[in-house]
Amino acid sequence: MVWHPDVKSLSVGGHHFALVEQGKGEAVVLIHGITTFSFIWRKPLPFLPDNKRVVAYDLLGCGGSDMPLDVDYSLNGHTERLLKMLQQLGIERVHLVGHDVGGGIAQIFAVQHPEMVIDLCLINSVGYGYWPVQPIKAMQTPILRRFVMAALDIGAFKLIVQRGLYHKDHLDAELLELFSKPMQSPVGRAALMHFARCLDNHNLTDIAADLQQLVIPVLVIRGEADSYLSEEISLRLKREIPGCRLLRIQTGGHYIQEDEPVQVAKALSSFWNRDVVVGAVS
Repeated sequence: MVWHPDVKSLSVGGHHFALVEQGKGEAVVLIHGITTFSFIWRKPLPFLPDNKRVVAYDLLGCGGSDMPLDVDYSLNGHTERLLKMLQQLGIERVHLVGHDVGGGIAQIFAVQHPEMVIDLCLINSVGYGYWPVQPIKAMQTPILRRFVMAALDIGAFKLIVQRGLYHKDHLDAELLELFSKPMQSPVGRAALMHFARCLDNHNLTDIAADLQQLVIPVLVIRGEADSYLSEEISLRLKREIPGCRLLRIQTGGHYIQEDEPVQVAKALSSFWNRDVVVGAVS
C-alpha cells in the first residue's frame, strides 16, 4: 500500500529514501519512530500550514526507503544521514519534529547542529536511559530474536498497535495494513530486527549534558495514555532543557498522531508561530 499519492525518492549517500513534501516556506522535517514510517504523519499533515515546506521521510530500513542490513541504524547513524539529506534538499535551517526514536534523532541533531535548528518538537519521544522498551528489547536479545521474528504475525502486530492507541476504534484495516506492510517481506522483517539491534540508549545519555545547553525553543508533547514510554522522559526533558514547554494531551496514546491529529497539528502551528500553544502547557 502506498500511503500517499506523491511519494518521492531521494538518493542520499548511495541509498534511496522515500519522502513526501507539501507547502512552501521554512522547512519542517518530520521524523518517525521504529515501528512506523512516514505514514504516521498522514492525519496531521492536512492540518499543517501551507506556508511551511513540510518533509516527512522514511528512515533507512523503514517503509519505502532502502533496507540495507550492513549499515548502522543507531540513532547516531540516522542523524548523520539526516544531515546529508538536508544538504541534498538544500535545507539550511529547519523546524525539527521527532516521534519515538525519531525524537532521539532530533535531539542528537539539535545538539550537534544547533545553527541549523529553528526549533525542536519532541512527540512521545525516547530520551535519556529510559528506553528501549518491549517489544524492542526482546528483538535485541539474540536468544529471543528468532522467536520474536517468527511471532510477529498480523495478530501480534495488531496487539502492539492497539496498545499504542488511546482510541482503540481507530485501528481499522487500513491502519493495520500500513503498520504491518514492512513485515510482509523477509527483507522488511530483517530490517526491523537490524534497527532494533542497533539501538543503544548511550546515544542519548551521552548528550544529556548538551541538552541543558540548548538555546532554541523546545516543545515536548506527551500523550498521557502512552503505554510504551515513561512519563519521566517528558518530565526530565521539561526540567533540564532551558525554556522547554510541555504539552499534555489526555486522549493521546503512543501513536498520538492517529489519536489526536488536529490537536497535534494545532500545537505545532502555534509553536512555530510562537503563539500560546493550544492545550494545557507547563
